[in-house]
Amino acid sequence: MIVFETFELENGLRFIVNTDTNTPFVAVNTIYNVGSKHESPNKTGFAHLFEHLMFGGSKNIPSFDTPLQKVGGENNAFTNTDITNYYITLPKENIETAFWLESDRMLELAFSQKSLDVQKNVVIEEFKQRYLNRPYGDTWLHIRPMAYKTHPYQWATIGKTIEHIQSANLDDVRDFFYTHYAPNNAVVAISGNVSVKKVKKLAKKWFASIPKRDIVHTQMPVEKKQRKKRTYTLERDVPSHAIYKVYHMCGRFQQDFYATDLLSDILSNGKSARLYTELVQKQKIFSEINAFVTGEIDPGLFVISGNVMPGYNIDEAERAIDLETEKLSHEMVSEHELQKVKNKVESTIIFSETSILQKAMNLARFELLHHAHMLNHEVEKYAAVSTHDINRVAQSVLCAQNESALYYISKTI
Repeated sequence: MIVFETFELENGLRFIVNTDTNTPFVAVNTIYNVGSKHESPNKTGFAHLFEHLMFGGSKNIPSFDTPLQKVGGENNAFTNTDITNYYITLPKENIETAFWLESDRMLELAFSQKSLDVQKNVVIEEFKQRYLNRPYGDTWLHIRPMAYKTHPYQWATIGKTIEHIQSANLDDVRDFFYTHYAPNNAVVAISGNVSVKKVKKLAKKWFASIPKRDIVHTQMPVEKKQRKKRTYTLERDVPSHAIYKVYHMCGRFQQDFYATDLLSDILSNGKSARLYTELVQKQKIFSEINAFVTGEIDPGLFVISGNVMPGYNIDEAERAIDLETEKLSHEMVSEHELQKVKNKVESTIIFSETSILQKAMNLARFELLHHAHMLNHEVEKYAAVSTHDINRVAQSVLCAQNESALYYISKTI
């Protein structure tokens, strides 16, 4: 159970405070309601590019990292399809430095051509290294547009193509900032050795003067129900064949998420899970195999992926996976097997509550996208899942008409 208090400034910026006196540190997590799904189809990769730009200097502070390092702090950030998240950890005595830095870049960036050119080059190089020049790196550049035909989840966070980043100009950058980066489109969560009283004082001092901005919350297009299996084949110079099977599932805050997440754990959470024991250990069809959910806010994907052992072709590998998923649709899992994965989930959630940074991240995300108090009910929602729920979700999700399959064929085999 995470104990916290919330308050909101007049400009719409929400704060969540979790006081933990067992640590000499404080984590300050700032989350913005902007991810790659908020981009234009013709200007993708902007949310991720902007994450980089936010470290390139703000209106009054030319270097973000330098003053933070001087007070013993660390920081980083990440972007996904739904949100952009920035976090700082530092000694409790220096918490005001975090408020100073985050408030200044929320107010206004430097918007220099030099900074834009530098960060564009960084992102372009990342695109090449992570997605184009490494084995299986382009997988999600093909899976997403195959699985999604309407929803903007159809492109990866890095963007559709390098050209979209290359063509970004200062006007694009300014427009993106003032469209999405605003106090009324963000949440700041603090966890650590600090009082609510002090946080309120610092919040008013550093954030209250930042003006509220006009944020247009567009309705995300609803992906139509898939009626037929989709397939795509790639041939690449990779060490082995690989297969990626994705199925449409519910969104993160829908009731069936918990059963679907546990279903993925039954298939692939540790060496005693079904896919590993049957297809890696016993049949030796795969060298590795995994199942997971993307966990996105809007309806996401249930993913099964595996690298195929020499001597087996893609058809044989896919049939082996299908036989295992069909078992879950036709047979009830045992109470023991379900309880085992529930216990793992519970321990993971409880362990996350020992980290001030993880608490700050989770509180911010739940508050921005749902309600922070729901975070304290996660364990009981997983616990409430029944064997019938697992069977029902397996039947509705793991079916051929709901599937998109990417066959990654090795040229060298």
